[in-house]
Amino acid sequence: MSKISSDGKYVKRFSKSVIIAHWMNAIAFFGLYISALPMYTEFFDWLYPLFGGPAGARLFHRVCAVVFFIPTIFVLLTDPKSFIYWIKQIFTWKKHDFQFFLEFPKEFFGKHANVPKQDFYNAGEKVNSLLQILMTILIMGSGLVMWFPQFFPHGVVMWAYPMHNIGLGLATAVVVGHVYLSIGHPNSRPSMRGITKGDVDIKYAKAHHGRWYDEVMEEEKKNKKEA
Repeated sequence: MSKISSDGKYVKRFSKSVIIAHWMNAIAFFGLYISALPMYTEFFDWLYPLFGGPAGARLFHRVCAVVFFIPTIFVLLTDPKSFIYWIKQIFTWKKHDFQFFLEFPKEFFGKHANVPKQDFYNAGEKVNSLLQILMTILIMGSGLVMWFPQFFPHGVVMWAYPMHNIGLGLATAVVVGHVYLSIGHPNSRPSMRGITKGDVDIKYAKAHHGRWYDEVMEEEKKNKKEA
């Protein structure tokens, strides 16, 4: 099946399963963040009425915690190939990945940069994914201890609270950077189409994921010859 659109303008990037999982995860994270604010500091107590009070906020937070975990299971069941490919990509680092960080700051600040061709996930996206995995483990692990403290030693429970706060703070910083590079930075805005409609503009694919684009084109040529 061709990954290039019939008009030759777009190339397929993400499956429907990945798109659904991404937005489910994003909505759950936003729900976790908003419901956590009044529990973290009295400054945000004005948010409690949105949840019907402190008890409602805690319940909503726990529901979002469960929803936050579901996307991983969903993708593993509906599109395991994409999940395995993602894991393989983010743990595979080569010379062009490290060279990315030497040139990307120039592009970030609007200057001309010679960023080497990147894979399906460029080096920046790989770092983002690795950090998100780390923060998810930290947040969900500590959150589980806080939710069921009766099953854990007192010392572990006491450490869970600061670890949960640190994890949330770091995850929020990563998410802010991710959102900015998705919709705020002019050179990266076309990437939003990939996670909404599943494909991206050919020009964007060439510029930001050149190695992957070359692989797609080689596959297209091979399929045409076999046809």
